[in-house]
Amino acid sequence: MIPEITVLISGRGSNMQSIHQACLHGTLKAAVTHVVSNTIDAAGLDYAKQHDIHTSVVPHQEFEKRSDFDTELIRTIQQHGNPDLILLAGFMRRLTPIFTTKFDGRLINIHPSLLPKYPGLDTHARALKSGDKWHGCSVHFVNEALDGGPLIARGIVPVLETDTESSLAARVLKAEHQLFPQIAQLVLHGGLACLDSHIKLNDTTLSSPLVYYYN
Repeated sequence: MIPEITVLISGRGSNMQSIHQACLHGTLKAAVTHVVSNTIDAAGLDYAKQHDIHTSVVPHQEFEKRSDFDTELIRTIQQHGNPDLILLAGFMRRLTPIFTTKFDGRLINIHPSLLPKYPGLDTHARALKSGDKWHGCSVHFVNEALDGGPLIARGIVPVLETDTESSLAARVLKAEHQLFPQIAQLVLHGGLACLDSHIKLNDTTLSSPLVYYYN
């Protein structure tokens, strides 16, 4: 039976689209069966509907407590099944242990920096301001910490002398679109897992994150 993926978004969902396209082309042997947004006007919902993917919206503004939002998010996801993997693709909400422990080991995020550098927002501007020679994106298992959790892989791009925030962001996003499906495939079919906060690949504990270089 083909593994099922639920994707959480807050906006355009370009990483969700790259995951879905990888499924269609067979490089990711899975199916995106549910897209959930915390914003009603997320552009990614339109893409999902156009491709006959079930969509749900759980507006975070309707909940006074983060824990109440997370409880409803769990209910919404489980109402549509029991996904093998939940991917955070530009999902702009910090999750509580209520959610992260429920889906421990199958909850993965992609973040536009080389973690642990630059958690949070404005990562490209911060990299340029710091004069970094390398920038990129990271994929990690999710816990309650901001952009925390065991780090799986980094996608690295060079910072060019001519880079602006927008040009650097575009190259990092291109790297994200390649890295995220690769890691999802490894988790679902390649023997990659998180056990006791350690990343294991075919029962071998990785001493450092996987590294991929992009232009």
